[in-house]
Amino acid sequence: MRPIIVIPSRLASTRLPRKALADIAGRPMIVRVVEQALKARLGPVVVAAGDKEIAEAVAPIEGVCVVLTDPDLPSGSDRVQAALEQVDPQGDYNVVINLQGDLPLIRRGDLSAVLRPLADSRVYDLATLVTLIDTERERSVESVVKAVCAFGDEQKSARALYFSRHAVPWGEGPLWHHVGIYAWRREALARFVSLPPSLLEQREKLEQLRALEAGMAIGCSRIAHAPLGVDTLEDLEQVRAIIA
Repeated sequence: MRPIIVIPSRLASTRLPRKALADIAGRPMIVRVVEQALKARLGPVVVAAGDKEIAEAVAPIEGVCVVLTDPDLPSGSDRVQAALEQVDPQGDYNVVINLQGDLPLIRRGDLSAVLRPLADSRVYDLATLVTLIDTERERSVESVVKAVCAFGDEQKSARALYFSRHAVPWGEGPLWHHVGIYAWRREALARFVSLPPSLLEQREKLEQLRALEAGMAIGCSRIAHAPLGVDTLEDLEQVRAIIA
């Protein structure tokens, strides 16, 4: 595999406006995310910036490529595809990691882990991360997306059958917290962004269901802990306390 990391980022976040530029111990959040991506040393790092201010914030970082994308694109996946068409139109990189720009605590090992299902099997069109749910709050809140998958004792990856904001599947056994980082085969991403939003995607408000409804296979890779994402001011303050 020849991976490339693309980080889609824009200022028009709804719950925490301009969070990409939120200060964390003296540096904008998007800069923190880029630095973690570079440390992983998996391949080139590209920022798909929906706003000039984001591009200006990351431009001084050595080793990162910045692409300005249309701020009106409907999703991060669309921004990733638009950036790829600019920086790698010839398709030299056959796998793209879509890393969210609100994960300043992402670990290098987690970025490597998301590639595992694609390396293990040609069956999967894309891969993502899951971690074990171990609190009642995680089970019950809709902001924690659950991945329906099953791991054998020695399995490091498993096929995703569904994703939901509800605690599924029913019955005794583990529940899996979905971590929204994806590794796409290039042809799968190009197909995905060409499709209209699907019915279950619109119902659950989960973009990955479009891939499942279109017959794509998603592989899940287990990690020990979910990196803390920044969606709210409370999340931001928690991250600031950790990094300070």
